[in-house]
Formats: sequence, structure tokens, C-alpha cells
Amino acid sequence: MSDANLYLIQASFDSTATILAELNALYAPQDSVVLMGDAVLHQQHPLCAQLDKIYVLENDAEILNGHLAENVQPINYAAFATLCLTHQRCISLK
Repeated sequence: MSDANLYLIQASFDSTATILAELNALYAPQDSVVLMGDAVLHQQHPLCAQLDKIYVLENDAEILNGHLAENVQPINYAAFATLCLTHQRCISLK
């Protein structure tokens, strides 16, 4: 288990930009981010473009119609569970 945080961005479309500003203050290079639900529509946000460890669930990526940013990695539920287990803390931002 790493000492890194896993941030789960589960905000509505309207709230996601505010949540990403909050994340910018919390994020450290060893941390990972999962965009979930409507938050995946903000994958092109300047903060998201800078992240190395950013993921979306494959089911949520379907709303992007194949337009996934290069640095965003789609994962299935098994990989998501593994990701959760490899982090010290999972923090949900809504």
C-alpha cells in the first residue's frame, strides 16, 4: 500500500470545476485521481491535463464517445478496486 491519496471526483457537471480547484490545493505528485460520472466531461480541464495518474471508469468513458484525453487511462471495475486497495486513503470529492 502506498502513502499516496486516491481522489474520487464524483461531482455534478456544474460543480466539477470548483472541485478541481479544491483538488489543485490538495494534490501531490504521488496521488491518483479518478473522474467519475459527469466529472469525466472535465477531462480537458487544465489541471487534469497535467496529471500523470488520472483514470476514468470504462462505463463512464462511454459518454465521451471515444474522445479520451491522452493522459487519461480508462479502467474497469476490477482495476478500480485494485487502485483503491493500493492507496492509503480514498477521498471522495463531491
